[in-house]
Amino acid sequence: MSISLELQVKTLPNEPGVYQYFDKEDVIIYIGKAKNLKKRVASYFNKNHENGKTSVLVKKIVRIKHIVVNTETDALLLENNLIKKYKPRYNVLLKDDKSYPWICIKNERFPRIFSTRRVIKDGSEYFGPYTSVRTVRVLLDLIKELYPIRTCAHDLSLKNISEGKYKVCLEYHLKNCKGACEALETEANYSNSIKEIRNILKGNFKESLDKFQEMMLRFAENMEFEEAQKIKEKLSLLSNYQSKSTIINPSINNVDVFSIISDETHGYANFLKISNGSIIQSHTTEIKKKLEETDKQLLELFIVEIRQRFASQAPEIYAPFKVDLGENVKVTIPILGDKKRIVELSERNAKYYRQEQFKQTQIVDPDRHVKRIMAQMKKDLRLSEEPRHIECFDNSNIQGTHPVAACVVFKDGKPSKKEYRHYNIKTVEGPDDFASMEEVVYRRYKRLLAEDESLPQLIIVDGGKGQLSSALKSLDLLGLRGKIAIIGIAKRLEEIYYPDDPIPLYLDKKSETLKITQYLRNEAHRFGITFHRNKRSKSAIKSELEQIPDIGKQTITTLLRKFKSAKRVKEASLEDLKEVIGNARAIKVHQYFYPQKK
Repeated sequence: MSISLELQVKTLPNEPGVYQYFDKEDVIIYIGKAKNLKKRVASYFNKNHENGKTSVLVKKIVRIKHIVVNTETDALLLENNLIKKYKPRYNVLLKDDKSYPWICIKNERFPRIFSTRRVIKDGSEYFGPYTSVRTVRVLLDLIKELYPIRTCAHDLSLKNISEGKYKVCLEYHLKNCKGACEALETEANYSNSIKEIRNILKGNFKESLDKFQEMMLRFAENMEFEEAQKIKEKLSLLSNYQSKSTIINPSINNVDVFSIISDETHGYANFLKISNGSIIQSHTTEIKKKLEETDKQLLELFIVEIRQRFASQAPEIYAPFKVDLGENVKVTIPILGDKKRIVELSERNAKYYRQEQFKQTQIVDPDRHVKRIMAQMKKDLRLSEEPRHIECFDNSNIQGTHPVAACVVFKDGKPSKKEYRHYNIKTVEGPDDFASMEEVVYRRYKRLLAEDESLPQLIIVDGGKGQLSSALKSLDLLGLRGKIAIIGIAKRLEEIYYPDDPIPLYLDKKSETLKITQYLRNEAHRFGITFHRNKRSKSAIKSELEQIPDIGKQTITTLLRKFKSAKRVKEASLEDLKEVIGNARAIKVHQYFYPQKK
């Protein structure tokens, strides 16, 4: 660190605030927040960074600028706004490449209600934004069905109405509007409808349901059954919409729910807005990591940005773990019950979104998909390099007979079947899995070294400590220990064993790394079993024909080449046998199967 930089760090205040790093071109390359500016900035220069990108960032810092704020909340908001303004190279930037629709209650006499993508600060009320246009349409259709609200853009001032400036239109005659333009509806009555619509948009259906229930009963008592039926239909509409949006517990009101899942390169964050037990907003996004940010860092960034973007004033947040958002927001980490289920629902949305992104990437950008999987396997299995080439070994010796082994090869996470190999165990007598593993691993890599073929980055052996130790002996003999990573996967609990480490690793049962590792192990088992089965069946055929007196191996081979199986040899006529192996040997074979016939 230069003297100039060292001075800048030493003179930073021990206060909350935002720091900005500039490079030699005086361009902002990173913006961060801190509870204590001096401690946080100093940490960048006082330690060796494992992440290469962070090391590169630190080397590029020439100048530091800071802004002191009153609270951590202010720091969060300022950091977010500055990142959006300057878009520094090393900062995560949540992209927002589209404008979302809002539902507007216009600030005017007899307010109109409509969808818009422009928020104008003229005193109008805006609900949203909604991430789905379909949701907006459903809500507006529901409102139109329930309440006769005007759709015209006339200026319905007292003066214009009293002067009779407007006449009722077709909407009035269709009973979609009550004719406020000709003073056929009072402003008080219209305002009551707007109040109820406002509650529906907030997710509070109770007042509207109660009102319609009361109206329906009143019409029924007065024998106005046609009107009562119309109200019943409106009740049904509202109840149906509510049942689709209610999730767990109506007492959970005005809460924002956030969650995140991530892999080596990206985070996937979800936001749910809950009002009266109903989801009234949902949004999921993919966040590209820049400096190996933690889930906590990404989620804090996401929460601040989303609450700004969606104009949320919810006083409480549910999250899967502790996040630092300042003193103005209560953060709850649910342990059980309905609150926990809501967080799990948010996580499920993030997982489904990630799966969709994976599938799309697999089709559109297969290279990125492979890179992501390899990076994840490297991290999960604690490897020094990406396992682009993996080989997996399995032994088969059912009932102690015909010991064989299989080696399957995966390249870039996919089977390379042309490189699969079968092995007959040559040096081991009887069923000895450990010795068999030692032999086959030695033979495989001795040959690859002799032929100057590429070696794998990872070897997987099917089994626990015993099989792993046996494979390691062979790698030691060949001088490959330490040059190739090797692990053992045990069947019982899918635990993964490492050389010289008695404690196994347990991967997340849903992780892609475990799924690929299991796929390799199962593929090696399948390939080995198939070979073993074929070998046993050929041996059974051969042994039956070998029982025939005075018939040698060459004759057996000739018969099998012609008739394909011992069964067909048995079924063949004497004449057919004579054509293949001659008169004398044909009689011996035929008499063996049919001794009574001379």
